[in-house]
Amino acid sequence: MAVESDPDQQPDSASSLEPRRVAEMRRAGEIELIDIRQQDEWDEGHISGAVHILLEQLPSRADSIPRDRPVVFHCRSGNRSAMAADAFRHDGYDAYNMAGGVQAWENAGLPLEPAAELSER
Repeated sequence: MAVESDPDQQPDSASSLEPRRVAEMRRAGEIELIDIRQQDEWDEGHISGAVHILLEQLPSRADSIPRDRPVVFHCRSGNRSAMAADAFRHDGYDAYNMAGGVQAWENAGLPLEPAAELSER
């Protein structure tokens, strides 16, 4: 499985879910939510319950991603995660992209887990 980060490439067929729908499905335990952002993006705040797998690690970690339930990928704006969802869907997963990424999640008024507190020096 090849998941490449090309900002000019548009995904072929990944289905997208709106953030509020993703939030409902997450609360109901219906999905595996995977954050593919870089470590510094994750550290700034993330969706509670999301699994953090860097985009470049997805191919080597594919076996840890469940095939028996829907998987929703997300990134900052939805571009990288659309490519990931498309690649996983092509490989037989029930994979989706969260439309608009974490930016849309925040714009919808949905909460992020705060960044880890830095220890005092």
